Amino acid sequence: MAQRRERAKRVTHRCVNCHRVSPHRFTPFCHACGGMVDVEYDLGRAQLHESTNSLERFLDLLPVQRAESLLPQQMPYSPCVHAVRLGAVLGMPSIYLKDETVLPTGTTKDRMAVVSLAFLSECGVRSFCTSSTGNSSSAYAHAVSRYPDCRIYLFTAESFRDRVQYASGDQVVSFVLRGASFVEAFNAAGAFATRHQLVSERGFFNPGRREGLKLAFLEATEQVPGPIDWYVQAVSSAMGVYGTYKGARELTGMGRISRPPRLLCVQQETCAPMVRAFEAGSPVIRPGDIVPKPAGIAEAILRGDPTKAYPHVRGIVLQSNGGFVAVSEAEIREARCMVEELEGISPCFSASAALAGLIHLVRRGEFPRGDTVLINLTGSDRRSSAAPTRIHWLKGSGSEWEPEDPTDETTQALWHGTAARDRS
Repeated sequence: MAQRRERAKRVTHRCVNCHRVSPHRFTPFCHACGGMVDVEYDLGRAQLHESTNSLERFLDLLPVQRAESLLPQQMPYSPCVHAVRLGAVLGMPSIYLKDETVLPTGTTKDRMAVVSLAFLSECGVRSFCTSSTGNSSSAYAHAVSRYPDCRIYLFTAESFRDRVQYASGDQVVSFVLRGASFVEAFNAAGAFATRHQLVSERGFFNPGRREGLKLAFLEATEQVPGPIDWYVQAVSSAMGVYGTYKGARELTGMGRISRPPRLLCVQQETCAPMVRAFEAGSPVIRPGDIVPKPAGIAEAILRGDPTKAYPHVRGIVLQSNGGFVAVSEAEIREARCMVEELEGISPCFSASAALAGLIHLVRRGEFPRGDTVLINLTGSDRRSSAAPTRIHWLKGSGSEWEPEDPTDETTQALWHGTAARDRS
């Protein structure tokens, strides 16, 4: 590892539209054309290092130029279970379950947070604003202690408040928006960042997120015997699926696997904007596809408006000859019971939706039973009951947000910028 610490590797930031190259900074969108910026590696020089630590093993396929930006953090491989009993019930001998429930906060977003924080720190980001349905925010809050000069401003819709869990500390500031949707919380985070000259972390469009989430698939290629024909995941913005397909193309380019898998993206039918658009053959999310107030048991994937991400995801799904499918609450509950009883894994309802999607297609005779399938069980119900002791409540005021309690001096100072400017 000593030699790798001394040699900085090349990470190229390139626009997916006009192919313009940007410096190694946090640049979600191209300054020339507005297209999404992705990261590339020199696959001719990249290698997989001898290690059981996923971060070290796949270091050359992660978006940091210096190893010390990410290491010596540890990330042992999560289990990849050959689901023999489940496969017997479905008549499919080659189903594999990537069990991400074992990660520190019980979700695959722990991978995202570790890699994204290293990437943002290396790019000079010290404070940023973000939002999520709970998993990403909890994972960021759990991992941020490695970067003591970093502060995170979390924006959460009220309905997702209880899903954001972490031990309170000065590095995380939690804003909760009364009656807001996920999209409203996301937009509020962006507006706050612009107003106070902080970084808006951008979710799907943060390359560090997508690159971190591909690690589950990279590990699985060494745990599953033979080629993986299908990769199945429940999705909201589908940044994990996007990262997975990119990682699969990189491994193919290095000669480590023979081809990328076909992609199957699953959503709950009560909030399935991507499924609706894809089934209609639309290259974009149409107004009628958007779900203004999402509801359902698959809480982590209830994103009603993935307008910006969808075209990128649709492109890779078509390229892989894959598809989208929506499933009902009853199907999700049944899938969760099946995997608990047959394989001893207890995923959350959002993760169970992925298995429900596969079962749905198998029962309809629309899925090849002999193919090798990797299902990413992306997380469990949150094991910790820890919750932030200090929440800053915001209420809507027309199209704007403001502190709910006008006498709360701390929230007023944070919202109007005094505390944010002092910290950054």
